[in-house]
Amino acid sequence: MKAASLLLAALFVSGCRREMYDQPRGDPLKASDFFADGAASRTPPPGTVAQENFHADASYNTGRTGTNFIADVPFPITRAVLARGRQEFDIYCSVCHGRTGKGDGMIVQRGFPAPPDYEIDRLRAAPTGYFYDVITRGYGAMLPYANRIESTDRWAIAAYIRVLQLSRHATLAEVPPAERAKLEGARK
Repeated sequence: MKAASLLLAALFVSGCRREMYDQPRGDPLKASDFFADGAASRTPPPGTVAQENFHADASYNTGRTGTNFIADVPFPITRAVLARGRQEFDIYCSVCHGRTGKGDGMIVQRGFPAPPDYEIDRLRAAPTGYFYDVITRGYGAMLPYANRIESTDRWAIAAYIRVLQLSRHATLAEVPPAERAKLEGARK
């Protein structure tokens, strides 16, 4: 008798469970009795703007002017911008592209197809807007990152990619004397 009561109680409790796919929901632009006006959707408050750093200049948001990629980052590049670009690159990009941009990241070492080295002629000649566009919309096996990385940070990553490209051809003679002394002191 006790076992039958427990079985009946277990069946009763399990019948009350509601799965996520079975829950009530409001379809956008459909009628609903949840709100007093009968609509399921709410209109955005006046003055609402896009969720991320939206700019009126379309080239800032797309990396293009018309169908052409823009040549440079659309704001001044500072040490802080490059530091942010490096930080974001290390988080999102280095797993495939490697920390130096050679396309030898940890995921590639585990068998994922290698992305191109930033050093190839096609990418060295590409405008900076191209890198922003690829980060935004994806390319080949690379997924888009527009929903993960804010537009300002995507530009910072594009600027940092340029630093990686330039660093491979830099000579010691191009380093300012004060910085050169630090580098030479570190080697000893």
